Amino acid sequence: MKSKILLIGIDGLNLDTALENAPTLVALKEKGFFTPITIEPPTWSGPSWSTLLTGTKHSQHGVIDNSFAGHKLLHHPDLLSQAFYQDQSTTTFAAAGWPPLVDPIGHGPVIHERREQAKALRHRVLVRDGETYGYTQVDAEIAAAAHYAISQHGPDVSFVYFCGVDEAGHAFGSIGDEYKGAIARIDAYLDNLLQAVHARASQEEPWLVVVTTDHGHIDEGGHGGDSARERASFVVANGVGRENPQWPQAFEPHELVSLLLAERA
Repeated sequence: MKSKILLIGIDGLNLDTALENAPTLVALKEKGFFTPITIEPPTWSGPSWSTLLTGTKHSQHGVIDNSFAGHKLLHHPDLLSQAFYQDQSTTTFAAAGWPPLVDPIGHGPVIHERREQAKALRHRVLVRDGETYGYTQVDAEIAAAAHYAISQHGPDVSFVYFCGVDEAGHAFGSIGDEYKGAIARIDAYLDNLLQAVHARASQEEPWLVVVTTDHGHIDEGGHGGDSARERASFVVANGVGRENPQWPQAFEPHELVSLLLAERA
């Protein structure tokens, strides 16, 4: 039986801080596959998520900042789309509060709209606007919708994105209580999603849960440069109802998509 893939993106997460404030993520790291990865600069969310979600480098997808000006995303389908093209029985789901990732009315989106599959209920996308309404509220909505989607529909390949950690880092820096509190809040959402995954896996449905981030933050808050802290990312992958993946201990961010698709082959 093919594994179902749940990719969770936590924007702007410094792993060293998370390991002190995110017990669910710590447990996943300890019992799953783990490797650090190094993000290609500039370390903005647009280029980084485009790379992580399409499996292509900046020079290929054409996203070099958060304006998405001149992007080539239409020619570089995302993980969910590639999974569908690989097997057209595949159901997909995406939920994000940063509009360029999922909103067809705007700069992107990185996740292709795929209207025909959406009309056939094989591709569901939840679009929210955390830039306008704040990520504390919007991340909670994303978490609730993702829990429902996993519990009730069990999509074959999903991408769920949270941005409250990055928002706190920009507003308050990445070493204070606000940043740590945002990490703890997202970690609780992660735990809730894992409960839904475990419930489905108990019915002999194998799942692979993967967590990553697009960049880190300097202590005073912010990113975009090429410092080690800004370029630091990671991949945690935990098999639920199956073994952990046998992936290389070192790979590039653009290689994540092909590794995930191989788990569906």
